[in-house]
Amino acid sequence: MNMKISFDLDETLFVNPAEVPIEPALKFPYSIVYKDKLRKGAVELLKEINSSDTELWIYTTSNRSEKYIRGIFRHYGIKIDSIVNAKRHEAEAARGRKNFPSKYPSVYRIDLHVDDEKSVYENGVAYGFRVYRITNDDAEWADNIRRELERIRRNKAD
Repeated sequence: MNMKISFDLDETLFVNPAEVPIEPALKFPYSIVYKDKLRKGAVELLKEINSSDTELWIYTTSNRSEKYIRGIFRHYGIKIDSIVNAKRHEAEAARGRKNFPSKYPSVYRIDLHVDDEKSVYENGVAYGFRVYRITNDDAEWADNIRRELERIRRNKAD
């Protein structure tokens, strides 16, 4: 049974090292090309997802290129199955509609979206998609996501 999980980038996977513990930086010269810092625990969790029956997606409102996003994760040994950036979201999900949520994972049949934004969480409640809201002081975030994926997997099997 295939599942899909998506992660936001800014303040979710890419964090400010002054506020959140981070993964070791990439080695030179990649540390020059890829300036974003990954939240501590992300590499292990994302590699686990890669080795499971779950597709790993990035769903971001940023305008970073797909090449940049795939590149930084590839250098950490992580495969991204699909990327929804601002341009793709507008073309495929929002399609010009006003007051449309900034993210709408249901369009892509995503089972769980991970984000830091309160508004995305509230849209999940309002529009019926699952969101795990991450915060800077959430030391158990990776284990919480593992548990939530397992819960969703059990519910889908029933």
